[in-house]
This record gives sequence, C-alpha cells and structure tokens, in this order.
Amino acid sequence: MNTETCATIFMGLSQVGAWGCFDEYNRIRIEVLSVNATQVMCVLDGLKSGQKTFEFMDEGKINLIGTVGFFITMNPGYAGRTELPENLKSQFRSCAMVVPDLALIIENMLLSEGFITAKLLSQRFFCL
Repeated sequence: MNTETCATIFMGLSQVGAWGCFDEYNRIRIEVLSVNATQVMCVLDGLKSGQKTFEFMDEGKINLIGTVGFFITMNPGYAGRTELPENLKSQFRSCAMVVPDLALIIENMLLSEGFITAKLLSQRFFCL
C-alpha cells in the first residue's frame, strides 16, 4: 500500500458512501500511515461539517455521501507491525477483542433453559 492507493480507496468510499474495513492496518509502512492520517481527516472534516462535496488533498472537489465509514483491525505486538501515529490513532475508536469464555456462555445458556446443574454440565459440554 502506498499513499496514492490509499487516497484512491478513500475517495472511492467517500463518493459511494460505503464502509471500508482495513485488516492488519498496522502492517502498512509508517510513512504511508502518516499521510493516511491527513487523508482520513479530510473525509471526517467533510462529514462533520455536513458538506455534500469536499476538497480532498490535491485531487479537487469530490462528492461526499454521509454513510461513509472507515474501520481498521490490528494485531499489535508482532514482528513487522507498526505503532499507529498519534494523529491517526485519535481518529479511530479502539475496541479490544479477547477469546470468549465458552464454558461460561454454555452455563448461561443452560441456566436460561432451567438446568439446575448448569455449571457441571457446561464444563462437560465444553470438553466435548
């Protein structure tokens, strides 16, 4: 990914009002991420001000449909991953994902069905 590719993607999403999910976003080089921060900010500023068209970088005026959205996923801590620049990190809301406790989920399901020995049964189901 380079800055031109990202700009094309952001412009396309903005003009059709689509959502874009960028997986493993922190694998992009830090130089590109720094420019991405400005690109995303252009779109978000246009959305905040309620504009129908906005100035995107040096590309001129482009249409903006208000349903556009950007989502990123990251796996921090692995080799080859970059820490997001602060100006880009501030534009996204973080959400941590963890492995679900399946035994507890099974226990709740069994309890809701009226099983008295739900804890013991949930451990057995989990083993299965």
